[in-house]
Amino acid sequence: METVKTGLECLIEAPPEWLFGKRIGLLCNPASVDRRFRHARTLIHQTFPGQLTALFSPQHGFYAEKQDNMIESENSRDPLLQIPLYSLYGKTRIPTKSMLENIDVLIIDLQDAGTRVYTFIYTLSHCMEAARDHGKTVLILDRPNPVNGRSVEGNCLSMDCRSFVGHYPIPMRHGLTIGEMASLFNRNYGIGCHLEVIPMTGWKRAMSYADTGLPWVAPSPNLPTPASAGVYPGQVIWEGTNVSEGRGTTQPFELFGAPFLEPERILSCLTDDDLKGIVLREAAFEPTSGKWQGKLCKGFQIHVTDPDSYQPYITSLKLLQAVIRHHANDFSWKNPPYEYEYERLPIDLIIGNSEIRKRLEQMDCLDDIADSWKPGLNRFIEESRNHHLYS
Repeated sequence: METVKTGLECLIEAPPEWLFGKRIGLLCNPASVDRRFRHARTLIHQTFPGQLTALFSPQHGFYAEKQDNMIESENSRDPLLQIPLYSLYGKTRIPTKSMLENIDVLIIDLQDAGTRVYTFIYTLSHCMEAARDHGKTVLILDRPNPVNGRSVEGNCLSMDCRSFVGHYPIPMRHGLTIGEMASLFNRNYGIGCHLEVIPMTGWKRAMSYADTGLPWVAPSPNLPTPASAGVYPGQVIWEGTNVSEGRGTTQPFELFGAPFLEPERILSCLTDDDLKGIVLREAAFEPTSGKWQGKLCKGFQIHVTDPDSYQPYITSLKLLQAVIRHHANDFSWKNPPYEYEYERLPIDLIIGNSEIRKRLEQMDCLDDIADSWKPGLNRFIEESRNHHLYS
């Protein structure tokens, strides 16, 4: 097993001289730990005594205690350091001038999910914009892309579907680390803040999270394991439907189903090629919260057997189309609101293209749908290579 050092560990091992004497803010959550599970807040306070003056938290809260979207966190005070703790998923999702006035550098140490709709990268972009506007420096402590940095998949976001789950024209599975994504945002999409990145050492693009030797701490309540993160780039689409994505179970996103779903009918229209790299095991579950709470849901658990051949996004789209085909009378799209959008369909925001949703409904061949997004995907792949920090 390879030994990977995160940006946090590299910062503490060799603190940059320019950071001493600066007032520091830290955007973090429970996954902001080193391999010994020591939290970034503690390590940075010990390394730069008296310099940490404010903390910030993303969606789900500083303790990752909030379960679902649009469940806000309040500003508070850190009981350990007695400094302000500002929520960037509460009254505002953009740091205000007053939040930043007592810091010179905002350090960001977040574990991303490698997926367009995971909101941490948009909290990142809002922080970068605010730092530019108020003359602050942003320092990213890089972490692995948990679904590897080699596979890039899906349609790029159409700009008419912009939201807090998609702000820039990137594909569903983007293949970048959060440090690389910050560089892309800064240079390609015109943010132009003063940005510094402390890269990892030992990380290679082909690595799965298990290859890194790093411990997994859930960055949000419904990504409890690397396995849930591995299927998330596809299974997140169920959030835009009346099919349970497994929230309220011990295996969110790995499990999916609904009371009306008949697993054998779904399997009847899928080929081995549709299910590359996975075993789709029939399963039943009763969510304790969320969609179909307390109701018996029939469906499947996805078991990934070959991560290199598994394409989570296209696979889940094929599963979605099979559900639409066989359960047209019971299936429905989820109605707004979703992530502070009150008019547009959540599925359009998640897929990032309303035309794809219409083509799914019309039973267009998914291979043809995928062909339509390849030019944009290939452009993104070429652009993103300019921001790669790792081989």
